Amino acid sequence: MLAAQAAEQAKKEALRDDHDAFTVVIGSRASVLEGGDDADANIKDITVENFGVSARGKELLKNASLKISHGKRYGLVGPNGMGKSTLLKLLAWRKIPVPKNSDVLLVEQEVVGDDKTALEAVVSANEELVKLRQEVASLQNATSADDAANDDDDSGERLAELYERLNILGSDAAEAQASKILAGLGFTKDMQGRPTKSFSGGWRMRISLARALFVQPTLLLLDEPTNHLDLRAVLWLEEYLCRWKKTLIVVSHDRDFLNTVCNEIIHLHDMKLNFYRGNFDDFESGYEQRRKEVNKKYEVYEKQMKAARRSGNQAQQQKVKEKAKFAAAKEASKKKAKGKADEDEPLREAPSKWRDYTVEFHFPEPTELTPPLLQLIEVSFSYPNRPDFRLSNVDVGIDMGSRVAIVGPNGAGKSTLLNLLAG
Repeated sequence: MLAAQAAEQAKKEALRDDHDAFTVVIGSRASVLEGGDDADANIKDITVENFGVSARGKELLKNASLKISHGKRYGLVGPNGMGKSTLLKLLAWRKIPVPKNSDVLLVEQEVVGDDKTALEAVVSANEELVKLRQEVASLQNATSADDAANDDDDSGERLAELYERLNILGSDAAEAQASKILAGLGFTKDMQGRPTKSFSGGWRMRISLARALFVQPTLLLLDEPTNHLDLRAVLWLEEYLCRWKKTLIVVSHDRDFLNTVCNEIIHLHDMKLNFYRGNFDDFESGYEQRRKEVNKKYEVYEKQMKAARRSGNQAQQQKVKEKAKFAAAKEASKKKAKGKADEDEPLREAPSKWRDYTVEFHFPEPTELTPPLLQLIEVSFSYPNRPDFRLSNVDVGIDMGSRVAIVGPNGAGKSTLLNLLAG
């Protein structure tokens, strides 16, 4: 028990350090600020314009805009290390403004193992349900032990209120619903009755996912949910999420999962968030079309500039530049009118080529290893069933960079020598 508490405390401290590492700057007022007095209780959409995110000095998002419509299922895609998981965390921590009436749940850590059964761990995720049940039990015990009529009347009235709320929460069906979710994720009846501390990290991650599905938050955030699931559990989760009536944002590299579950795609590219309707296949075709359009504008501009340079006509060169500058200003004006561009963002002078994400690895030049690289000294070898074959007192030294050919008749021991050198 103490070990579990220590592990939980260590996670909280690590989370606090992680939380402080990120800085969010919002250029314009969000539509619904967290905790604002003017927040409409019915608003569940998230709209944030012109915000930036940095982590320990590294810029992850710049002049980005986020529009999340309630009831849609979003797939968040983009290269590794560009900030997808960070965006989920910032939403969960509400560092990116979320309507105050919306509960947000990010599934990223396994449940801490303790004596609770898997089924109890899932049901206990609904904190209101647990508290109401505890209050009902307390009042029932007090009523049984107390003969005062006034107290009985007060307790009876409160119990009626509690039963009404429990009925709204579906208390009678809670265990059955939790069991159904666990079964879908691969838990047998026997496993559902085992303490969570008896499960491996992967299975405790499944319990964490089951808790989130059971609670049904307004905004559910999933980061690579299929990593710890087998095929049967993945197929069940796909079917379950396709019936999800609230808002979902999922980060996944499983294109089949994204195609099945998502009806909107958010693409993190060049420190911006680009939105595409449809599933992952629709995104790919839309992305390629957008890429071609950007590169076509760039190619037209470059062609015009090259022609102007060849002519030596300075006025013609300036005309091409002014035309490109005017088009960029017009595009920026439209964005600003829609609140999708920062007033301080510098105006682009000319069309630019589409910047594909590339990763470069730089390794230092290897130094030569001290010779000999491979060495045998007076090595003798024979096979138990080959009395006619024997290598005797072999001495070999091979330096780095050597190119050696081993020659000899079949059966002389060339392959045997290679095996000895390989260890």
